[in-house]
Amino acid sequence: MLDYKDIITKHYALGMSGMAIAKSLNASPSGVNDFLRAFKECKSLGYPLPQGITNYGIAEAVYGKNPAIAGRDLSYEMPDYEAVAKDMSSRKNMTLVVLWNRYAKKCRDCGLKFYSYRQFCENYAKWCEENKETLHFNAVIGQKMEVDFAGKTFQMVDPLTGEVLEIVVFVAVLPYSQYIYAEGMLSTKEPQWIAVNNNALAYFGGVPALVVCGNCKQAVIANRDWIAPELNKDYAEWAEYNHTVILPAKVKKPKYKSSVENAVGILEKGFFHDMEEMDYFSLEQFNRDLWKHLDKLNNAPFTKKPHNRRYYWDEERRELMPLPPVPYEYMERWKAKVSPDYHVRFDNAYYSVDRAYLHKEVLIRASSTTVKIFSKEGQFICEWPRATAKSQWSTDPNHLPASYREMSEWNGTYFTRKAMTIGPNTEAVIKRILSSRKLEVQTYRMCQGVLSFTRKYSKQALEETCRQALELGKAHYTFIKNTIPVVAEDLGTSGYNTVANEERNKGAFVMDAESMDINRLLSRSQNLAQRKGKGGDK
Repeated sequence: MLDYKDIITKHYALGMSGMAIAKSLNASPSGVNDFLRAFKECKSLGYPLPQGITNYGIAEAVYGKNPAIAGRDLSYEMPDYEAVAKDMSSRKNMTLVVLWNRYAKKCRDCGLKFYSYRQFCENYAKWCEENKETLHFNAVIGQKMEVDFAGKTFQMVDPLTGEVLEIVVFVAVLPYSQYIYAEGMLSTKEPQWIAVNNNALAYFGGVPALVVCGNCKQAVIANRDWIAPELNKDYAEWAEYNHTVILPAKVKKPKYKSSVENAVGILEKGFFHDMEEMDYFSLEQFNRDLWKHLDKLNNAPFTKKPHNRRYYWDEERRELMPLPPVPYEYMERWKAKVSPDYHVRFDNAYYSVDRAYLHKEVLIRASSTTVKIFSKEGQFICEWPRATAKSQWSTDPNHLPASYREMSEWNGTYFTRKAMTIGPNTEAVIKRILSSRKLEVQTYRMCQGVLSFTRKYSKQALEETCRQALELGKAHYTFIKNTIPVVAEDLGTSGYNTVANEERNKGAFVMDAESMDINRLLSRSQNLAQRKGKGGDK
């Protein structure tokens, strides 16, 4: 929203034009000029402005509406947030839950639609930001949690490799009680970010209505105007799961998350100095030390008010929303195409998909324990326990066609016939591979891999490699892959697929060395010049 008071002052007191004001505020010139035009036409307000008026009051007078509710669904009754702010600042132990219940009861009695508690708190926070010029708001009990990373980092030494690793500290705080949670992290990627946010909620014993965060990439993708930030999908889903709302702070505006900034300052100016002198060899060791210091801090008495953080947290946690029965679990996202063997590959493991999705692209959502597969349109297809070993196959026979062995897609007969064209040893290897798994379909990729070596190497080289594999009892893809280059090299030119190479080079030709002789090239150039000259004379 434009700073109406600043625009009016610069225009009337400093004589600045709308264009100059817009440039100084990094705002739209048309927006500034439109406001000045509307202000001049306003009969109830003029310059100099009444003492104590806010941007909210100016917008009410000029436009006849509250700027904080522009674009909202007008079918909902808007709470009187000015009265809410007055009650919150003047009445001891007043909470937003009490005021929301009063607002909801009043709406029910009048047959009006009312906002949910979460929406009530979110709109109240926005209203407070719009009216920050003249009002000071005390922290509201149970309303929000602020999160951020500390600027100070630590180091630990991996006891196995000796590698020095960096530890980043995540910090969360409840502004009302100033109760602090912190945790060290070796990685700040989305899975770890979700995990520490879960741990913070568990530590606080409940869920606040709002979560105010910085603009790190784990939380926010874009926050150009603060009004409609683009949240990280995983963090947005985390908030939805916990029935809370993410409210990113303005970019480069630390006062919008002042409580966590203050908490970080307390840690960095306090026991972080002692921890800096310690040597750490595991993240668990670091966090044990961190939480020991943190427990002392939360139980230490305040210097400027009675009691301590834990005392006020005991009061605040009763106002928090309950934790979900199971913490939110981070889900990896992936796209894959269903292959001819009716499986998709994810994280070096294979999962079967219903035959209806053959050759189609599907979406994969995977947690640490489960793999869920959806159609491209978002329709749920199936769910699997996540594989615990590389190259593990998970196959549901119901996903496969009843007569898949007779189908024209990959099948045992198809691979056996192709192997017979190469030789008896290759055929024997393919048959062994086909019978090496519980379900034949799980072997098709390995069969295709073995037979595809004839693209580069000769059939003779593959047949000899398969003979050695059978002789050594190693009739599997990996042995053949590692052995065939050596066999082909021993066979010389007959070890390679010269036909394939000729096809690849079709259209090219080979020149002898004399064709590039300098005298020959100069002679050809002179002959061409003479012919061109004769043609010009005619």
